[in-house]
Amino acid sequence: METIQKMFEHLHWANERILDTLQKIEGENKGALRLFSHILLTEKLWFTRLQGLDSSHIAIWEDVHIDACAELAKQNEQSITSFLKNLTNRDLDNIVTYKNSKGIEFQNTLREILTHVALHGHYHRGQINLRLRSERHEPVNVDFITFVR
Repeated sequence: METIQKMFEHLHWANERILDTLQKIEGENKGALRLFSHILLTEKLWFTRLQGLDSSHIAIWEDVHIDACAELAKQNEQSITSFLKNLTNRDLDNIVTYKNSKGIEFQNTLREILTHVALHGHYHRGQINLRLRSERHEPVNVDFITFVR
């Protein structure tokens, strides 16, 4: 459970660093903002599913204003922190049944889902950094090792 917890602490830290950078260059890189909102909307979608709620209304590729992203990042951090607070190592092996965006039912362990959510954001933050660099902005250091230092 400690590793999962640390991965989500890193996720929140990295999201805040990306958010801060995108706020500073607001309007200059819509592609990076779209990727960032995708990260946040996907986090919301998965934690909605993990609460046993219907997630079919959550679109994960929407243009979201930077202010709305800031609010969504804050809400996600609260939801995720609250969800993880009472989990045990044993809980991580529980099977979760959910439907994807096409209504197809799947089952995965809670550990697999949480790992996916954390890694999904890493992937897209890398894409954001590539876009920032291509527009002559400094990429955001969101490396895990930097976080734990």
